[in-house]
Amino acid sequence: MVKKKTKFVCQECGYESAKWLGRCPGCQTWNSFVEEIERAVSGRGAFFHTEPSSSAQPVPITAVTATQEPRIRTNSAELDRVLGGGIVKGSLVLIGGDPGIGKSTLLLQTSAQLAAARHKVLYISGEESVKQVKLRAGRLHAESNELYVLAEANMEYIVTAVETIQPACVIIDSIQTVYRTDITSAPGSVAQVRECTAELMKIAKTKGIAIFIVGHVTKEGAIAGPRLLEHMVDTVLYFEGERHHTYRILRAVKNRFGSTNEIGIFEMRDIGLREVENPSEVFLEERSRGAAGSTVVAAMEGTRPVLVEIQALVSPTSFGNPRRMATGLDHNRVSLLMAVLEKRVGLLLQNQDAYLKVAGGVKLDEPAIDLAVAVSIASSFRDRPTHPADVIIGEVGLTGEVRRVSRIEQRVQEAAKLGFSRVIVPKNNITGWQPPDGIQVIGVSHVAEALEHTML
Repeated sequence: MVKKKTKFVCQECGYESAKWLGRCPGCQTWNSFVEEIERAVSGRGAFFHTEPSSSAQPVPITAVTATQEPRIRTNSAELDRVLGGGIVKGSLVLIGGDPGIGKSTLLLQTSAQLAAARHKVLYISGEESVKQVKLRAGRLHAESNELYVLAEANMEYIVTAVETIQPACVIIDSIQTVYRTDITSAPGSVAQVRECTAELMKIAKTKGIAIFIVGHVTKEGAIAGPRLLEHMVDTVLYFEGERHHTYRILRAVKNRFGSTNEIGIFEMRDIGLREVENPSEVFLEERSRGAAGSTVVAAMEGTRPVLVEIQALVSPTSFGNPRRMATGLDHNRVSLLMAVLEKRVGLLLQNQDAYLKVAGGVKLDEPAIDLAVAVSIASSFRDRPTHPADVIIGEVGLTGEVRRVSRIEQRVQEAAKLGFSRVIVPKNNITGWQPPDGIQVIGVSHVAEALEHTML
């Protein structure tokens, strides 16, 4: 009998070693090596094996005919926006998120919406039985004759079911439970996740079927398994939100068919997820008016302007080095803006602790929020509230100047829609457009000038 060869594989990055190692040389993770049996490479694999043909020959890109295929609408404006306008046929979409955040609920509701539009959908669950999926579908009112359910984790049976039903969309919940019998490692291992995803990618590309796969996440919030998984798929979506709050944010971190700046807002209810058409109202509904350290900024999330509240708390430090903490903001950006306020405005912040937060769980990273962050810090330091009807927009330079931002007209229109009466903008953004009725636009060129206009 031929002795089977074994190897040790890192479950985080896929690094292979002939012996067990305590720390992975590839990703520096401790205790991540698992013993696996090497298998001989056969002609049957998850990747493409085709005979050479004329279509495989190199051709000039100018001779390639591009066809614009219609996307499949899901009847969910928020999901369609994040996907770039709908589901692309033959695409492979990976969605991750914390346990219990609502990934399965979102995909089951999407399956029902597609089935209602006469698109055949196959929902494959490796974690629940068919009866359990039926109970959840009944609670969500997600029942249709075009929605097929299968409780299976064997990849060979999944492929057979797809070939038999020929659906327009397939849901795999989740990829960590699916396995191939010709691979000896356990389900969820690097080899199983890689090969099963490659098999699904082959099905999606050759048959034109859109496939959604659910991925578990690690305690750090990243999708579990090899990083190769995110490179193989066409789109990577993260479903975010606090488990004890009702609002969820669907964010694209990779999208070959659309922008990665779009977000979708949902509210979790007892009958499923409900779309939030105006997220600005959601983020500002619990805002405390007249509180020091609170400002409102009009940020752009893709093509959508969103009004969010930035809160700052500045207090004398009790330690040798002051603390700087930020939730939803870049920590380095906060430190930079505090240095600008100290040097250019004269605020003594070197002995002050600073805690900043973006209300609602949104993460902001565009330069247009600089001025609002600076005003929040100064307002809390001086213990003077800002005007509650102000929206503050602008980028701040190292010399304290307020610089121009993009899409100023859309930001101001969103502020006017929500009932704000004044908008503080960079002076160079005033010309070239007409502000809406009922709102005053004030242009500033320096941080100190903005503080004079906004402080009560």
